[in-house]
Amino acid sequence: MKSLIIIKIGGNVIDNPDALKQFLTSFRGIYGHKILIHGGGKIATQVAEKLGIQTTMVDGRRITDQPMLDVVTMVYGGLVNKQIVAQLQAIGVDAIGLTGADGNTVLSKKRAVGNIDYGFVGDIEEVNSGQIQYFIRQNLVPVFAPLTYDRSGSLLNTNADTMASAIAVDMAIRNETTLVYCFEKKGVLADPNNEDSVLAELTPESYANYKSQGVISKGMIPKLDNAFSALEKGVRKVIICHANQVAEAVSGSGVGTVLSLGTQE
Repeated sequence: MKSLIIIKIGGNVIDNPDALKQFLTSFRGIYGHKILIHGGGKIATQVAEKLGIQTTMVDGRRITDQPMLDVVTMVYGGLVNKQIVAQLQAIGVDAIGLTGADGNTVLSKKRAVGNIDYGFVGDIEEVNSGQIQYFIRQNLVPVFAPLTYDRSGSLLNTNADTMASAIAVDMAIRNETTLVYCFEKKGVLADPNNEDSVLAELTPESYANYKSQGVISKGMIPKLDNAFSALEKGVRKVIICHANQVAEAVSGSGVGTVLSLGTQE
């Protein structure tokens, strides 16, 4: 099997031009086949505010009505995605910017209305790994915006962490796949106030213990839930690290937090 690195970049890196440039330079240095998935929520909120469109969040998740769907489509699929692609091209990386609608790569269904109506938010149903593999065989680096689509032709706002996990799981059928979540922290922290208190490894057991103690909480929980789900479904390795350390993390230099199921080396 060929090796494949799938990297999701988010947090404060996307909306910081200097940090993003530094990350993309590191990303260029990662050898072999790779895929990049990005977020961009803070920029979407800023653009919505300029347009007079209210942003509503529930438990950290964006309510996506029609006006907000228009905003995230413009920001994620246009502004952020094409800026990243252009910057990669400028440093010698042939990249192709995609949403899940492009090439029928990621199909979703609109989230059912329960206690909360999230609006035009997509829950992933299928990943077309064959099409993504085709892009990679053409020596292109797919760069995915967190947008998918449904069978009725509607675009859907989709959680970038979930999208990265879903793509990694499907690509793992054909590739030895490593999934990396990068942001502005050095990894999963034992002490949120100490940037150097990085947990070197997490297993499902230690993760459950840290959650019960409140060491791991809030937005890190859905990220780790996605990560462990990916491992259980065939992804070889999951790493959580600082965007500046992505090349080191992928090379196995011992930075960041490495997730395992506890039964594998």
